Amino acid sequence: MGILVENVSKRFGSFQAVDRVSLEIKNGTLVALLGPSGSGKSTLLRLIAGLETPDSGEIWIMGKNATSQKVQERNIGFVFQHYALFKHMTVRENIAFGLEIRKVPKPQVRERVEELLSLIQLQGFGDRYPNQLSGGQRQRVALARSLAVQPEVLLLDEPFGALDAKVRKDLRAWLRRLHDEVHVTTVFVTHDQEEAMEVADEIVVTNKGRIEQVGTPSEIYDRPATPFVMSFIGPVNVVPSTSPLFQENGIDSPHPEIFLRPHDLAIGTATDGSGTPAKVSRIVNLGWQVQAELLLPDQQTLTVHLSRERFDQLQLQPQQQVYVQPREAKSFPVVSR
Repeated sequence: MGILVENVSKRFGSFQAVDRVSLEIKNGTLVALLGPSGSGKSTLLRLIAGLETPDSGEIWIMGKNATSQKVQERNIGFVFQHYALFKHMTVRENIAFGLEIRKVPKPQVRERVEELLSLIQLQGFGDRYPNQLSGGQRQRVALARSLAVQPEVLLLDEPFGALDAKVRKDLRAWLRRLHDEVHVTTVFVTHDQEEAMEVADEIVVTNKGRIEQVGTPSEIYDRPATPFVMSFIGPVNVVPSTSPLFQENGIDSPHPEIFLRPHDLAIGTATDGSGTPAKVSRIVNLGWQVQAELLLPDQQTLTVHLSRERFDQLQLQPQQQVYVQPREAKSFPVVSR
């Protein structure tokens, strides 16, 4: 067992940030806490770190009850969004800081720092100061500083949120490779679905202080447990079950809404007696694919994603009449909380 959260709650005034959450994170895994702002993901991370105290419930780290332990007793590394490097210290001194506090012998400190400089691919940057590094380099130094003391658990709070898109993407791939080398149990908070899908072994989807679903990226995307997960992970069309799109294509659901991914809709320009007529209202070139926005007879809007090859075959134009069919659809029972 890496981390075990048992029925934990945390309230700030009238706001219930975490509501009776239970979660097990296996030793050596890389787990994403994913959810919108205010969903409780950062509070849950801070509870695991010991930066907040739960109102109820227990937290176990590596088989030990850590609920009442102080931060420094939990043997964790914590990386914030804004680096929190010491500006007056060099890269080498920043990485060595935690080891020196623990009075590790100087030869061992030097060896560990050089090992980590190599691991974060910043050999030759040891004598530079944080203001002489790029944002991505500073975040790698922050990670190295957290790893220097060989923590049992590494916690990352939106570690790439302050970086531009290109650097974020590069660092995501780097973090995945780093984890595969060091195998430290890692939990990171993000609101970026693509980031979670690309990096994590497992994703914990949070909403309104509770956990909606836990699973691998493919499980979360292909088999969402709730309407919220379906809507939050990737683009989706939410269509009333009474729509002609379903009635004309033989789809019946007892639930009020049906969910369709944009790539789960088939589109054609000629009818063979099947398919619902629709009008192309807008075409958006997304580079590797094309997005077509359609208007159904009942004025319902649909978003369809097409491969470049399929789009070139159809030669779609705005205001063109097309015919659309659902290939796969999901519906969920209404659950009251």
